[in-house]
Amino acid sequence: MDLNRISVFVRVVDEQGFTAAARALGLPKSSVSRSVALLEEALGARLLHRSTRSVRLTEAGAAFYERASRGVATLEEAAAMVADLQGVVRGTVRITAPVDVGISMLEPAVARFVKRHPAVRVDVVLTGRVVDLVEEGFDLALRAGPVRDGSLIARKIGQIEDALYASPRYLERAGVPARLADLAAHRCVLFREPRGRAAWTLQGPAGDETVEVQGSLTVDELSFARRAVLAGVGVGLLPAFLCARDVARGRLVRVLPSHLASGAPLHLVYPSARYLPHRVAALRDLLVEALTQRLGGGGIPPPYQNDGTAKAP
Repeated sequence: MDLNRISVFVRVVDEQGFTAAARALGLPKSSVSRSVALLEEALGARLLHRSTRSVRLTEAGAAFYERASRGVATLEEAAAMVADLQGVVRGTVRITAPVDVGISMLEPAVARFVKRHPAVRVDVVLTGRVVDLVEEGFDLALRAGPVRDGSLIARKIGQIEDALYASPRYLERAGVPARLADLAAHRCVLFREPRGRAAWTLQGPAGDETVEVQGSLTVDELSFARRAVLAGVGVGLLPAFLCARDVARGRLVRVLPSHLASGAPLHLVYPSARYLPHRVAALRDLLVEALTQRLGGGGIPPPYQNDGTAKAP
């Protein structure tokens, strides 16, 4: 069997189609399709069910992919080790992050990295679900909240802090809250509160304070909540890093600036392995530096920085 054809087949499965695989490999779609057909001929078995809309593994294809993908990954790791020994940073790095964190924090750092290392291809997947890094072939992940998977290495980037924000237009119409209790009479944009009510607890000069708030808009994505607050829907309790630029441009106002809510810790995590390719380590180090600085701005306290590497709790 031709190892190149096996590699192409694995890429077709990973990319969920011939078109995407051809684009990733820089080959004509016809060449990719022909390569898989010749592999099936050599094996004497159909590996993929093909249709105009989808590509699905057959039973034989699933069994072959499970083993072949591990072999291809091992060969790629071996090639990466050789490249690292020669001082060449090349290959692919796959990273995943929550949508809001990825859009606000990951894009500038990744852009800087690819300019610095043009031979590296960075594959970014933004999703709200918790990705299985090993099973799905990811090198790095940004995780908001505690990391409970003991098989992962976790680097703490800092603490995400939440604050209160509103648009100037809304405050002109509804008035500026003078105390946290005043929010009970305001319209608020709520995050994952389907009942339309929530209890917000913030730390102020006198300690922790809690207020019952309500609103006619509940969302499950922080970027959507930010856009709603920008549109003047109401007051939002949002991550400070998400709103820093809007505050600087006068599009949002920090409401009750002496009050702050403790948010989730942000970690950069990766599978525990004996060998970490140079390209992955290079992106990891750049992200730790860039995101630590990012979380340190925006009017929030400088985050705790873990300079070492520790097992996730």
